[in-house]
Amino acid sequence: MNNDNRNSKINIVVLFGGESAEHDVSCVTAAHVLRALNADKYVITTVGITRDGNWVNVEPNQNINTDRLTASGTPTNIAEILQRSNQLVRTVVVPLLHGPMGEDGTVQGALELAHVAYVGAGVLGSAVAMDKSIAKQILAANKIPQPKFITVRDNENLNDVCDRAISELGLPVFVKPANMGSSIGVKKAKARDEISSALKQSFEYDEWALIEEAVVGREIEVAILGNQTARASVPGEIIPGKEFYDYEDKYLGDLAKLLVPAPLTAQQILEVQQLALKVFAILRSDGMARIDFFFEENGRGFLCNEINTIPGFTPISMYPKLWNASGLNYPELLDELIALAIARHAKRRSKTTR
Repeated sequence: MNNDNRNSKINIVVLFGGESAEHDVSCVTAAHVLRALNADKYVITTVGITRDGNWVNVEPNQNINTDRLTASGTPTNIAEILQRSNQLVRTVVVPLLHGPMGEDGTVQGALELAHVAYVGAGVLGSAVAMDKSIAKQILAANKIPQPKFITVRDNENLNDVCDRAISELGLPVFVKPANMGSSIGVKKAKARDEISSALKQSFEYDEWALIEEAVVGREIEVAILGNQTARASVPGEIIPGKEFYDYEDKYLGDLAKLLVPAPLTAQQILEVQQLALKVFAILRSDGMARIDFFFEENGRGFLCNEINTIPGFTPISMYPKLWNASGLNYPELLDELIALAIARHAKRRSKTTR
């Protein structure tokens, strides 16, 4: 390839792996994203972050047909990655890092310092969405309907917490780490002692945990795409293969049923799309997000469960399925996300900071 042809392309840095418990999920996601990126449009660099935090170059051509990318290769760091790019203004980082130390604003902050465009929410939007407790408090202040919840810190008395949970939320309840995704660490507690043991497990992942009421309702998800002007996909419905939609159901098995589009009335579709767009805007999201809801058909209606700013891109993941059903296929979706990253970066760089 001659330099003129290479310089006419956008430099894409696919960043995957990470130090969180969602390392494997990130690797699976990256494998499929790499397969879908158009080599005629992009010069692709693949960088893995090992479980112990080392950044390494991974040759994409060696891994593009594998189901799991392994972070093995030449050591590198973000500064070296960007210095190798021919034109910084034409570089876009695609962070596919799920969970803490990747989806929570930490990597986004490093990319901001490097003055490089990147896909997805910014520092604040990423941090707020990752911390489910903070996100729920912000949504509550904006009168967004959601399940009842309480927030717990790891220094609180567990007996008092269990009393409060049963009094305010009843049984059963769901217990989860505040800063984690992919249903890692989530437990359904049907008795007092199960609340206590579930909290202890959650505190292995984070110093903050959430206890939420168990909602009996349908699980509806909406994909959002855009920056200031965003649009919503058709809604989808998940029918879990187990008692709830857990990690195994999401990534390892095929027991769950994904109904795309969800069997809803036209009015219900419009309502949940508008609610999803509100959540996206309130929580300062950009680029992409998947908003998850419970639907109490004969009760409170749509209740916002959570937002995911870096949703999974595996073949059985809802986010690409929802956009495919909305008329945007996988490669087109990636193209638009990259264009959105470039547009947001240009706008932020146009603002006076000093």
